[in-house]
Amino acid sequence: MNRILIDSSVHHMRIAVVENGKLVELHWESKAHQSIVGNIYAGRVENVVKGMQAAFVDIGQEKNAYLYYGQERATTDSNPKEGRKLKMGDTVLVQVTKDAVGEKGAVVTEELSFPGRFLVLLPEDTREIGISKKITDTEERNRIKEVLKDSLPEGYSAIVRTNGAKKSKEEYQKELDVLLKNCQAIQQFGQYAKPPALLLQEKSPALRIARELYASEVDEIVVNDRSIYEELLQAGEFPQEDGVTLLHYQDNTPIFEAYFVESQAEKALEQRVWLKSGGFLMIQQTEACVVIDVNTGKFTGKKSVEKTILKTNLEAASEIAAQLRLRNLSGIIIVDFIDMVSKEHRHLVQEALEQAVRKDRNKTVVVGMTELGLMQITRKKTRPSLEQQMSVSCRYCNGTGRYPSIDWTVSKMRREIESIFSNTIYQKVIVTANPKVLDAFCGKEEVFLKELQHKFEKTIVCIPMQAMAFDKYHIEKQKDS
Repeated sequence: MNRILIDSSVHHMRIAVVENGKLVELHWESKAHQSIVGNIYAGRVENVVKGMQAAFVDIGQEKNAYLYYGQERATTDSNPKEGRKLKMGDTVLVQVTKDAVGEKGAVVTEELSFPGRFLVLLPEDTREIGISKKITDTEERNRIKEVLKDSLPEGYSAIVRTNGAKKSKEEYQKELDVLLKNCQAIQQFGQYAKPPALLLQEKSPALRIARELYASEVDEIVVNDRSIYEELLQAGEFPQEDGVTLLHYQDNTPIFEAYFVESQAEKALEQRVWLKSGGFLMIQQTEACVVIDVNTGKFTGKKSVEKTILKTNLEAASEIAAQLRLRNLSGIIIVDFIDMVSKEHRHLVQEALEQAVRKDRNKTVVVGMTELGLMQITRKKTRPSLEQQMSVSCRYCNGTGRYPSIDWTVSKMRREIESIFSNTIYQKVIVTANPKVLDAFCGKEEVFLKELQHKFEKTIVCIPMQAMAFDKYHIEKQKDS
């Protein structure tokens, strides 16, 4: 069974995709720093870099957004085609495609898109009809194009999503009408808005991500927050007739623990990933690229050295594809497989990797091996990796190492206390941690602490200890309150 689990707490939201009990995707949204991907702004051009056909646009965020305004990038030494010309002070309507990461601001585009349940409307003159590659039936693809050809208004294009298959002309028309109305309203409002101005804010992270993941085969969507459950229910985008069951999880046991994915989620930050054979991967992220090293580890094999190496590399290829998706590793990825003498073995490993990455929703390309035997992969960047979201640069080593953020420590501490109260007879816990960690855990005027005590009708005592690191804490359990 395939599930989407939505775990919402006062500090964060975690959304997991679980396929037959295995965690395959994990989305983390801090409620203090929510994603702005999909938002549409009226921005003001602050700087133009003509040599790069790019501009930096003020959209009201801490850092100016990056806008590439050329029609196409130069792939040869010849001059690229010249796109529209921008100058400082111009107002532009832009949509965020990537969140800000590190020292870089958000990435935006002037090519707006308006996603619906099974269509995406694009305000462009080409009147093209794109269809999801996952709709493979030729007759159905031709039918969709014929149906939409007459319904699509002038000046617009459309993309049919995976769950747009087998929909009637009336269903397409109804969604087109809603999307067209929203698009025209935004474009009209944008003509008079004083930049920087937010014109359209993407729906809640839960609805946005659930909609993105809904294209895959999902049997259940399980939510532990009543308001989010009602929001998904009212959206009407996950009907039971499509075979999807929407459930409100109300048990006191943390939702990830109840569905046996908590331990899998915690391992998603570990550098070392063990393979079933005894080999392991070492995964390291840098500013320039992601580096993955494959090792035989405890696996010595029973036959020849070459067969041992091939088996380890084949198993590693499958696990690497899974880790790219789980950790959202993107950009340039370099894999150092164990050296293989045979060209046939190298070809088999590359084929296995290409097959494995096809399951990824993000565009992933296996480029091939270098002369040094390093496998090159590129994966489209859409949001920060899990490590970038769930950890911060270590102040004690000038950013050369990382440790869990206060938000991550607090959320882990809260889940552990919830598990103790719901699964044991203990009536009281004493929590010792750094004062800043306890401040985040308790909340302003101890609102989060009081809410947790009221929920279980048990006692929590907090003891600050300045010497403790931000990622450390101690919980003492007591039977008497």
